Amino acid sequence: MRRRHLGLIAIIVLLGLWLWSKRLGNSDVPVPAPTPATQVAEVVDTQAARAPALDSAARYPDFLPVEAHDVLDRIAAGGPFAHRQDGGVFQNRERRLPPRPGGYYREYTVVTPGSDDRGARRIITGGDPPVEYWYSDDHYRSFRRFEVANAGTAR
Repeated sequence: MRRRHLGLIAIIVLLGLWLWSKRLGNSDVPVPAPTPATQVAEVVDTQAARAPALDSAARYPDFLPVEAHDVLDRIAAGGPFAHRQDGGVFQNRERRLPPRPGGYYREYTVVTPGSDDRGARRIITGGDPPVEYWYSDDHYRSFRRFEVANAGTAR
């Protein structure tokens, strides 16, 4: 009887470690982006689930690229995200954003058309649910703060 319990515990621990490793990911390993057909299908599904929705032009500032609109929609819906690093903690090591407690900032990839990897564009959110939004198009060298109209999350 005891042996059966140990086997079950071992399986649960291994499953937990595997899920934890998937969540952490490795930011040095490039992850292929979904095909355009997959991205379109996911966008349609998330937008249909959040009715009534404002037009993205009304919710997001003009300086954000169109690809950032999709990322912000996914953040509001709680996912899914194109890259396993998305939603991970942003450390703010360079201290270019206001100091906050560890784990406050989260990072998300904004697809760069034509790039073979994640590219340089990111959205950083602060808080859970997010109350601050920052955009970087130069891989964290500079940030531009912005507001999101009707920003609510489904977390």
